[in-house]
Amino acid sequence: MEQTTNQGKRKDGTFILAQKCEDMVLYGYKALQQFPKSEKHTLAAEMKKSMVNIQRLIITANMRYYKKNTIEELDIEKAILMFYLRLSRRLGFLPPKKYEIWSGMLEEIGRLIGGWFKSIWKKEDDYANRQNPRGSAPY
Repeated sequence: MEQTTNQGKRKDGTFILAQKCEDMVLYGYKALQQFPKSEKHTLAAEMKKSMVNIQRLIITANMRYYKKNTIEELDIEKAILMFYLRLSRRLGFLPPKKYEIWSGMLEEIGRLIGGWFKSIWKKEDDYANRQNPRGSAPY
């Protein structure tokens, strides 16, 4: 079992969400190899771009002090990739088993993003309560 801290990192210092995303990207690249030649430079290319963009946004959000906007962008990019994934399944480019595995990985990433976003909101609420403990206007 993975040993984690409350910051979403393993004890060896690696970021869990980044590792899960990297695993998804590796799986996605292998799955995209079986797309028809006519789609390799269109839908497959867009899906690759989206996967790499998700990884980039995870790294960016992890390094920024103010993370909320970047995490929102990350959630949007995840939704776009999920759309591409469903589309490729409905067009018959992706077998049901690969779709199931890939979408499961993406859903797990979505749950981790949601948890990260909630933790950011909680920190902001805690900060606001410390600044103004009685709930009255600051002026």
